Amino acid sequence: MHSAALSSKSLPEHIKTVLEFNESVYKEKGSEFIAQIYHIEDVKQAELIIDSVRKKFFDATHHCFALKLATGEIKSSDDGEPKGTAGLRILNAIEHFELTNVMIVVIRYFGGTKLGVGPLGKAYYQSAINAIDEKKIVQMNLYQKISAQIEFNHISQFHRIVNNFDGIIDNSEYSNSAIFNIFLKSKDVDKFSSELFNATSGSSILKKHSLFTYIKI
Repeated sequence: MHSAALSSKSLPEHIKTVLEFNESVYKEKGSEFIAQIYHIEDVKQAELIIDSVRKKFFDATHHCFALKLATGEIKSSDDGEPKGTAGLRILNAIEHFELTNVMIVVIRYFGGTKLGVGPLGKAYYQSAINAIDEKKIVQMNLYQKISAQIEFNHISQFHRIVNNFDGIIDNSEYSNSAIFNIFLKSKDVDKFSSELFNATSGSSILKKHSLFTYIKI
């Protein structure tokens, strides 16, 4: 299971993303383009990665990037390259594979020969495409955190319903009753609540948290 905590309900139910770092090298007329793909959860994480890349490849000519998040946020940078030749072309590669929660950074070492706007844009696009390993693309589903207070004589019904909805029990605690923290697909929460209420004769207490997460199982 791989998850990422979020706090907004205006999110897609499914996303395609990559969870593993990958790197590729593309050469064109002496220039070297090093493309790196990262799984990210927010812009702050992306900024830390970019800072690290700039320090590691301090002698590079350009450090261009593009990112796309499940919240809908998109950012890109040409980092001194002609407008539209780098960041936008990297973003085109991300969108070609319909990826979300990813960032691709392309580090360029200038080789002494100017490529021209068209070939330069193509080089950045191809570099970004090369960094995306299709075999490593995964689908993640949106889940919501739920707390359920269950009487002991209804625990078996609770587990049955959780299994029917492919829910994930995060943790549990026992005192006068059993309390479970679970993750359910966001689209199933209301139906789950109704079925649990009926199965426990209305004795279950359910709390919906404003915590959403993408999980790959």
